[in-house]
Amino acid sequence: MCGIVGFTGSANAVPKIVKGLKVLEYRGYDSVGLAAQLNGEIKTLKCKGRVDALRDKLEQEHFPATDCAIGHTRWATHGGPSDINAHPHSTDTLALVHNGIIENYRELKAQLLEKGVKFVSETDSEVAAWVITEEYKAQKDPIKAIYSSLKKLSGSYAFEILFKDRPGEIFAVRQGSPLILATGVDGGYIASDMTALLPFTDTFCFLREGALAHVTKDSVQIVKEDGTLEEPVWQKTDMTVEAAEKCGYPHFMLKEIHEQPNAFLKTVSPRIKNGLPDFSGDGVSDDLLRRAKKIYIVACGSAMHAGLCGKYLIEHWAKIPVTVEIASEFRYNDPLIDSDTLMIIVSQSGETADSLAALRYGKEHGAFTMGIINVVGSSIAREADATLYTYAGPEIAVATTKGYCVQVAAFMLIAAKLSALCGTLSENEVRTLCSELCRDVPKAIEETFSLHDEIKEIAKKLYQSENLFYIGRGIDYALGVEGSLKLKEISYIHSEAYAAGELKHGTISLITEGTPVIAVATSARLYDKTVSNIRECSSRGANVLFICYNDAHQPENVADTVLRLPKVGRHAEMLAAMTAMQLIAYEVAVLRGCDIDRPRNLAKSVTVE
Repeated sequence: MCGIVGFTGSANAVPKIVKGLKVLEYRGYDSVGLAAQLNGEIKTLKCKGRVDALRDKLEQEHFPATDCAIGHTRWATHGGPSDINAHPHSTDTLALVHNGIIENYRELKAQLLEKGVKFVSETDSEVAAWVITEEYKAQKDPIKAIYSSLKKLSGSYAFEILFKDRPGEIFAVRQGSPLILATGVDGGYIASDMTALLPFTDTFCFLREGALAHVTKDSVQIVKEDGTLEEPVWQKTDMTVEAAEKCGYPHFMLKEIHEQPNAFLKTVSPRIKNGLPDFSGDGVSDDLLRRAKKIYIVACGSAMHAGLCGKYLIEHWAKIPVTVEIASEFRYNDPLIDSDTLMIIVSQSGETADSLAALRYGKEHGAFTMGIINVVGSSIAREADATLYTYAGPEIAVATTKGYCVQVAAFMLIAAKLSALCGTLSENEVRTLCSELCRDVPKAIEETFSLHDEIKEIAKKLYQSENLFYIGRGIDYALGVEGSLKLKEISYIHSEAYAAGELKHGTISLITEGTPVIAVATSARLYDKTVSNIRECSSRGANVLFICYNDAHQPENVADTVLRLPKVGRHAEMLAAMTAMQLIAYEVAVLRGCDIDRPRNLAKSVTVE
């Protein structure tokens, strides 16, 4: 959360900063600002609101051109959204933007107040700015001052810093929050996300943990604490500007829903060799997987919901016990980890703070760790023993869709591979399964798009609701949990998901006349049980939407509305159902007039605990 971008070079930095911040707005959008070096001074402009508000303010004030600037779009942690709390934060010496949290800021602030420092904001970031300022005044050297300051700061941070007396230079350092260095024909760049750099360059380097970068118009270098220099290891990205744009869709979320068939296939097909799952290209040997006697899946939010699907698939096909843990709880639950434990960390960004901490805990206790990650070179990808990269491409909408889809795709392949190694499925059964994944799932998602007009009519029946329930059994319950999250995070309707058989143990007391219930049944094995639970709801007045596989028999009076999924292979219905629920959430949010790509209080990448 929070997006930062910087540029120094031969071109005007201001439009570059604004364009980069606009791309990064999904990382935080309650306030925005920039700081620029101008004639030996640092000029700062910032405001509450979004990047368009900053653009208007720049035009109103006729902000001059400059060749060096840094910018920030904020998701508030310390101090509410306001002009004062917006970044950059300035002292008499420097300006700073920050992504992360300084955990010991109260103690440091008290010390600085005793020295006579006057604070103007409520933020921990301003404290960091003054800590660095005090060190710089004492040491007269920016590298030494920053490294000395880091020894005093506890927490996570990605800083970009302008010093008043160092024109044309940007200093950047990270710990726990991502930063990317880049170089282009017109200068050097720094950003918290590659998408902000795509309009300007395709040459980048992930700044490693604890490293400090010094960027000028002529060079981008990493400087060690002793002053020695380290050249960045440059890479080329295959992301495109078009991938980070709407391409005619009204919202990024709808575009990304429609990108799911291709993303699923790109994640699965390269890992099927001779008809069987093969992870050798990911550095995961069969021997390592055979060691797994138990599996922990650790993640947050939608990634954790993908893990619930993974648990079902692995236990159902490979018969290996799986525990799914919320990353923020994992370390505090005294997990039973040993050398026979496979620990799978799932994170779209690869920078999720809780998941990264859980990964490190697992490694310390002897687990073999595997990341399911979308961002190449991210922190979790680098630190895990092995990484399965998903190939979703940039995901801009805050509410994930294709990111979740490819995580489930990865789990499908892992489950198939483990079942082959364990002998719980025959080689022919695994070949058939892999063939069905490549053939049927993309087709099922594509054909679900043909239900969009039907889904729009369903949304008209739901959008005025303030409470809603999802129910399902087995993997359909796992799907309902994610469907419920999609609805609540973009439409703000209070929604909960329950295992259908659990209703009668308390929750059914909330079912009254007209209560919307979305019931999911993609499993023929559990279909009749689910129908019985639906009857329990409808008999109490619930307004039931029933999402079921295509040729399911429909008992009379079981639901008010039935949405039949495309007729595809046996393993594709689950992602067809998920696509339908994504579209339901989307259309309900459209009817409620919500900001779909940037829901209130949310940001894309949670890099603080």
